[in-house]
Amino acid sequence: MGLTTPLAQRHTVPIALVSQLVHLAKRWQIASEELLAAAGLSAKNLEDPSGRLPLGNMCALLERARDLTGEPGLGYYLGLGTHATLYGYLGFAALSSASLGDALALAVEYAPIFSTALRFDLSVDGRQVSLRLDERADFGSVRDIVLISMTLGLREMGQALTGRRIHGSIALAIPEPDYQARFVRLAPNLRFGQPANRILFDSADVHLPIVMADPIALRLAQQQCERELGRLDFDTGLAARVRGLVVGDEGVRRSMDQVAALLDMTPRTLRRRLADQGVSFAELIDRERCDRALELVRASRLSLRNIAARLEYKTPSSFVRAFHRWTGETPSAYRRATRQRSRSGAG
Repeated sequence: MGLTTPLAQRHTVPIALVSQLVHLAKRWQIASEELLAAAGLSAKNLEDPSGRLPLGNMCALLERARDLTGEPGLGYYLGLGTHATLYGYLGFAALSSASLGDALALAVEYAPIFSTALRFDLSVDGRQVSLRLDERADFGSVRDIVLISMTLGLREMGQALTGRRIHGSIALAIPEPDYQARFVRLAPNLRFGQPANRILFDSADVHLPIVMADPIALRLAQQQCERELGRLDFDTGLAARVRGLVVGDEGVRRSMDQVAALLDMTPRTLRRRLADQGVSFAELIDRERCDRALELVRASRLSLRNIAARLEYKTPSSFVRAFHRWTGETPSAYRRATRQRSRSGAG
């Protein structure tokens, strides 16, 4: 069953994703008309390169494609067939970047161009980089297709951009599907049932140069990305500005009313503009707490009770639960592993 809720219809995706799906379905001799009918589309709708489709319609197409092809693991086919050009101007910007790290930073900044249904968050923890994908919508029965194709596609793009094999792992917050055994050789380091959707790799890889780096082309692509954001009415810098204002002098956490006042807007306006970006004030507080928690657990000798108090948790146990949700580990286990890595690096 496809998504039909107003929230699902608010999020959109590029029409290029439909073209990719139509092309893939031909491997099973599925006529485009038969597939597109599931979303009330025709081949003419695919001719507009700037066209967009409500997320609910895209999910209906994915479900229809799975039924018509009889292939439950469509996510693997879509992910492994992903090219940078699928992402339009964002893809061209990534192709022109100087390094993999620069390309990832662009992906995070301009992700709303692709869709607000997924939010990207990039973080570096010692020797490991984490690209987290937060789900901003309910993908229904095709959640596995969306997450597998997206994470594998990003991995394939990274390797194509650098011309190097990127070693790492993929963690997905979905149960292992029944068809996984057939595809395990294609992604042996893919783990299911994890706390969050993340692509993890060595931090040294962020310095890998992009094969087709071109600073002039990058500037042109970024200009187009900015125009596209303007056309879609996104304010990509707002969330970052709010995060920067959440903690005031001496570590005192500000309320939403206080942050809104600093931004010269009403709390209602701030709430609406954040929602347009697919994020809430509470989630930004949660991310700020996560970043601060990682820093305190990793680099300080404070007890967990003291850290919980600094982060304004009522009890240490509530802090431990939150930390496990962020990382999949307890604070104590994370601290031990961090110190062990440090000792290994020093040796």
